[in-house]
Amino acid sequence: EKDLDEVLQTQSVFVNVSKGQVAKRDDLTKAFGTDDLTEICKQILTKGELQVSDRERHSQLETMFRDIATIVAEKCVNPETRRPYTVCLIERAMKDIHYSVKASKSTKQQALEVIRQLKETMEIQRAHMRLRLVLPAKEAKKLKEKLKPLLQVVESEDFDEELEMV
Repeated sequence: EKDLDEVLQTQSVFVNVSKGQVAKRDDLTKAFGTDDLTEICKQILTKGELQVSDRERHSQLETMFRDIATIVAEKCVNPETRRPYTVCLIERAMKDIHYSVKASKSTKQQALEVIRQLKETMEIQRAHMRLRLVLPAKEAKKLKEKLKPLLQVVESEDFDEELEMV
């Protein structure tokens, strides 16, 4: 936003907002090198820290908690049944291990951390990825030998003009 009036409620600079104490010109000159309120407001907006209310922070952490549980549910299965876990079950398990969300880390990183921690308390493993490989007949024999060690299960193999592996 370019227009400061759209961003600011007032162009006053306060020492203490809750008490309504406006900063003195001398203090502004010492702190910002100028007493021009527009310039000072621009400096505060570009270099200042954003203060987030408790309610906003709590809401953000709750959303991250849910996102982490969703990622874990998408990437993991019960190893005995090979069925995915529900997001609610993962959320409950995360609460049981007293997992606390870190706002500074990405949800993906934290999901991997949660998976490691959940392995200690419940049967959970990463879901296997299903791939369909279609290879030209010329390179198929060479590539098949190189691919075999990388694959855990080959569901089907079809070798006509080209090799198809699932």
